[in-house]
Amino acid sequence: MSITDSIETAVPDRTPKRHRHAVKLRCLDVARVEQLSRSMVRIVLTGPELEGFASFGFDDHVKMFFPLPGQTEPNLPVIGPNGLEFPEGAPRPLARDYTPRSFDAEKGELAIDFATHHDGPASNWAKAAKVGDRAWIAGPRGSFTVPFTYDWHLLIADDTGLPALARRLEEMPEGTRAVALIEVETDADRLDIATKADASIVWVTQNTTSGTDHDALMGALRKLDLPKGDFFSWVACESKTAKEIRALLIEEFGANPKWTRASGYWRRGASGVHDHFDE
Repeated sequence: MSITDSIETAVPDRTPKRHRHAVKLRCLDVARVEQLSRSMVRIVLTGPELEGFASFGFDDHVKMFFPLPGQTEPNLPVIGPNGLEFPEGAPRPLARDYTPRSFDAEKGELAIDFATHHDGPASNWAKAAKVGDRAWIAGPRGSFTVPFTYDWHLLIADDTGLPALARRLEEMPEGTRAVALIEVETDADRLDIATKADASIVWVTQNTTSGTDHDALMGALRKLDLPKGDFFSWVACESKTAKEIRALLIEEFGANPKWTRASGYWRRGASGVHDHFDE
């Protein structure tokens, strides 16, 4: 075998990489509010404190801080040697994790998408947000970057993971093969997702009348005719469902556990949860 043949047949690098960022607490202003669908709103933030902001991974998250009832500004942590620290005796901040949907360093704009079909401190803030309002964020404290060198990619999410999934599809280069399975509440919650990838996007809606909502992803996954070859799986939805889908992918679809990244972006009966089920 020649040197050229050896190079051509070499296995591509498929190792995800972790990047660390210095954590900074930022106070930003709402520049625009964009209604994307019946239940998704985009808040575009701006301000000089975005200087140095970085987000390399499509499923990075920033921590956003929200005022408690009766407050005009939230309780905030301080930045210590190990990142965010909470002063002893001070009330804990009301915080939620959100995906940086896009960041334009030249314009100094950070976009964050919010699912707004339920009541909660973050969704209620997003529904009422207007130009000039202030927002407080910290992070991301790290990025997890996944190469595009797999034979194909499987992306699975409900509406909470939809911003990260859409960002991933938009960042995929031309010729990348992907299958995306997305659960939303109704057809009116679908989004137009721009992508250069060779992507098959499958939308499913929740069955909220039978008490079996969020089983839609599992049922739809079993019906998919998936491509052959080595693939990277990414799952972001309700915590129990994400764990079950990960097990299903490994046990029945032959997914490599090291190439299967599953996260619970929320947990039924709890608040402010972000679970991970990777090896």
